[in-house]
Amino acid sequence: MLPLHVALVSLTDGVDIASATRVCAALQKQVLRDLAPLWGVSATVDPFVELEDVPLGYWPMIVDDDIRASGVEGIHQDQDGQPFSLIQAGPTWSLTASHECLEMLVDPYGRRMQAGDSIKPGQGRVEYLVEVCDPCETLDVSYTVNGVVVSDFYTPSYLDPVGRPGEGYSFTGAIAGPHQVLRGGYVSWLDPPTRHWWQAVFFGEELEFRDLGALPGVGGNFRAAIDRVTSFERLAPELVGLVDPADERLQAPSAMRDQAATSARSKAAAWRRQIAGLKAGLRDGYP
Repeated sequence: MLPLHVALVSLTDGVDIASATRVCAALQKQVLRDLAPLWGVSATVDPFVELEDVPLGYWPMIVDDDIRASGVEGIHQDQDGQPFSLIQAGPTWSLTASHECLEMLVDPYGRRMQAGDSIKPGQGRVEYLVEVCDPCETLDVSYTVNGVVVSDFYTPSYLDPVGRPGEGYSFTGAIAGPHQVLRGGYVSWLDPPTRHWWQAVFFGEELEFRDLGALPGVGGNFRAAIDRVTSFERLAPELVGLVDPADERLQAPSAMRDQAATSARSKAAAWRRQIAGLKAGLRDGYP
């Protein structure tokens, strides 16, 4: 299986190349270690300083300051029909980058569907749009890789017709059964008899069903059509840079990142000593 290639580029001074590199390393590990065994996709995730540096064949993820205001955050397609994503800068931008990266890899063109019984009572069989992070997209159920906050995502079992004891429905285990929507998340589906799109959203105190009407996808990209009618309202605050940097939910990941940095500096110091020893002609490089 040929790997896909994802590029991360920052257009804001708030995310420098060092930060982008750290997040890319975390996303690369998440893709290879966590996503690939479950979804059968693999990819490289690399940082680049400028858009002009991105080689042909890469799908770019672009971090910028004004995505929220313009309402274009999410996955799009370029003039050649290839996916790219726009990410709002902010204290939780790595969560958004992880969200967009995983969804772009599992369903690059926004039209992957899976048949199943509707979670709306009495609706019958429907076709769910496969968006692996949407039902569990909030900071509350995120996890960390290398001390970097990344998104939870559902497993293929999430689309099963019935639940099974001991089955994992999201990587962290936060989702307990098929088609469950956690607080702050949502799931979308097509009702074939009416050709209307529906959502189950958990943005308030309880699950709510919404009829989005007929939404023909541009070039078959149903995700883009849905995003156009729910773009701001659907997003958890942490996905559009609205979380306070002092939010207590960021304190534990910050502490883990500091611990990881301390360990990395210690390892780097050992490497430097060994390199110095090798240059000095000492056996095995050790003074």
